[in-house]
Amino acid sequence: MKGWLAALAMMAAGTAGADPAAIRGAIGGQMEAFRAGDVETAFDFAAPVIRRMFRTSDDFGAMVRRGYPMVWRPEGVEYLGADEAGPHWRQDVLVTDAAGRLHRLEYLMVETADGWRIAGVRLLDAVEFGA
Repeated sequence: MKGWLAALAMMAAGTAGADPAAIRGAIGGQMEAFRAGDVETAFDFAAPVIRRMFRTSDDFGAMVRRGYPMVWRPEGVEYLGADEAGPHWRQDVLVTDAAGRLHRLEYLMVETADGWRIAGVRLLDAVEFGA
C-alpha cells in the first residue's frame, strides 16, 4: 500500500506544478514551426515516444500533413481547458483551419528534462456554433 501511495504522490508532483504558459508555449511553438515549414523544429516539440515512433522529422511532418492538416497551417488557435491525466497533462485546443472550419483537439503533454513535449494529439468531436 505504501508503494502505491508513493507512486500516486510522484505522479501528482509531476503535474501539480504544471505551468499552463509553458504547456501552451510548446503547442504554439510547434504550430509556428509548422507554419514556417520548419519540420525539424516542430519535431523537437514531440515527446521522446513520438520521436522514436517516427524516427525522422520528415516522417513526422508527413504524418502531420496527412492526419492533422489543421495543425500544419492553422489560421487561428484558442486554448481551452486543461487538466491532469496521471503523469501527463491534457490541453484542449480549438484550431481554425484555412477554410475557416473549427477543430477541437486534445493535446497530451508530458514534462521532460527539456520542458513540456507533445505525446499525442486526438481530434475531438467537431464544434458547431450558431446552428
